[in-house]
This record gives sequence, structure tokens and C-alpha cells, in this order.
Amino acid sequence: MIIINIKDGESLDKALKRFKKKFEKTGVLRELRSRQAYEKKSVARRTEIKHAVYIQNMNLDATV
Repeated sequence: MIIINIKDGESLDKALKRFKKKFEKTGVLRELRSRQAYEKKSVARRTEIKHAVYIQNMNLDATV
């Protein structure tokens, strides 16, 4: 359960923004979406490797 303490004089918009950040960090929504359709382990591993290669290439391009 996510608890957000509203400080004195804090606007509701700022408190809502903090709640959204905390909720996003928990990864609940991401996990829910991933569970909607089953993905084989080999496919998940392949996707993870592709993502790692993409990130690695981005880092190499940034240093050049």
C-alpha cells in the first residue's frame, strides 16, 4: 500500500504527482501489462538481449 503524507500548505496537485511517481516506481502497472499475455522464456530472453544491445550501442555512440 502506498502512503503519501500531505504536508502543511502543500497543494493537492503536488501530492498527486508524488503519488504517481511512487506508484510508477513500484512497477505494478508494468507487471500487470506483462501478465496479460504469456510470453515464452526464450522470447523474453531474446527481447532482453536485444534491449541490452540497444543500450550498449547508445552508450558507445554517446562516447564517440
